[in-house]
Amino acid sequence: MADLLRLLLRVAEKAANVARICRQEAPLFQLLVQEKTGEDKNKKFVQDFKTLADVVIQEMIRHDVRAQFPEMGGFINGEESNKFENGLGESVTVTVCSTEEETAKLLATVLDGDQTAASLLARAVHQDPSTIEAGTDGLTVPLKPSELGVWIDPIDATSQYIEGREEVVEEGRLSPSGLHCALVLIGVYLRSTGEPVMGVINQPFNNKDLAGTGWRGKHYWGVSCGSTNICSESRPGERSEGGLSVVLSSNEKQSVKEALTSVCGPDKLMYASGAGYKILCVIQGLADAYVLSEGSTFKWDSCAPHALLRALGGGVVDLALSLQQSESGAQDPRTELTYHQPRADRSGAVRWANHGGLVAYRDASQLRSIMGALRGKL
Repeated sequence: MADLLRLLLRVAEKAANVARICRQEAPLFQLLVQEKTGEDKNKKFVQDFKTLADVVIQEMIRHDVRAQFPEMGGFINGEESNKFENGLGESVTVTVCSTEEETAKLLATVLDGDQTAASLLARAVHQDPSTIEAGTDGLTVPLKPSELGVWIDPIDATSQYIEGREEVVEEGRLSPSGLHCALVLIGVYLRSTGEPVMGVINQPFNNKDLAGTGWRGKHYWGVSCGSTNICSESRPGERSEGGLSVVLSSNEKQSVKEALTSVCGPDKLMYASGAGYKILCVIQGLADAYVLSEGSTFKWDSCAPHALLRALGGGVVDLALSLQQSESGAQDPRTELTYHQPRADRSGAVRWANHGGLVAYRDASQLRSIMGALRGKL
């Protein structure tokens, strides 16, 4: 398990490098700019360049995990389809090849022969990052790779990544939008129960290098299995008086906002972009909870940060199921999100949505307060 965690940290950093290079290298950045402005789109490949960046990252992670742990190969899933149609109407399946040259050749067919962009992207995919220091030595967890599955969100908060706003983030405060919210998420779950047992989060745009050499990232990880609960983040200290702090989506229902004001102090309802980033804010103690009443997130959004929250004594519950509980507020473990089974009554990606909404929390007593405030209001 320590080997798996080290591998995931390494491939998440490779993914972060791809995300940064797409913004730093002019030929790739131009494709992002064209997607951002919506002008002069060159058929489908420019329109879908942000998706291609996502797919390249996803397939790179799948390739590297499968190479070291082949028994996991059939259970490495992500947000994106890896099939593209180029400007000539040719269908291309994006994979990571055994050499940089082969990968560049394949990507060039998607990019209608743009050899420069394809070579830059392939180089990033095949370039190993520097050593990731994570303090994972000695980690033992009684699990086998053959018992595990993986969810990948290659670039969560893609719209923030494309827009590329470089927001200034105050120490100890969350960032409502901008590059800071874009994350690489890799979650590991038990195939038998769907419990999230390991998560890696990489924030490619954590801070600007003062030397002017670009962005530096930051990684977070957690393992939660049985009595083993280890996280790169420490448990936040006791919160100050003045009510709970809750982070929401800006388009959250007005009824939810009004209901939460009864348990939140003044100015304690906050807003941020990206489901993964909002759960990371809870992990870091920048917010006590994240509440979402809509079924607009997916398993790949929540699996990785859910594992970190579990390691810290918290979790992520299905909001609709939790509201169906008795008035006593006793928390049923069965309301925790699981990651192994799709909805049989849905098709496509929607099968993997968190249909009942969610609440991410660090403390069970705070979860009860939130449920009490929302019960009967939705």
